[in-house]
Amino acid sequence: MPISKIEAKQLLHRLIFEDASPEDWVQDVWGLSPILGDSAAKLLEVFEALIECCPEEKLENLLQTFYQESLE
Repeated sequence: MPISKIEAKQLLHRLIFEDASPEDWVQDVWGLSPILGDSAAKLLEVFEALIECCPEEKLENLLQTFYQESLE
């Protein structure tokens, strides 16, 4: 059974940001460097938009690839 976009988004968040929320990650980066923080905020915005426009099947394939690579 394919996973939903919501599930894919949650799994990608965990894979990328681990236990932190994406917004907390942006704030942490911003605290280190405002220039990098601005880039981090833009990166998060693009990440969210890509998830929304990507078909569920492609998100699932992407997740399978990343999880398979993390097991190797």
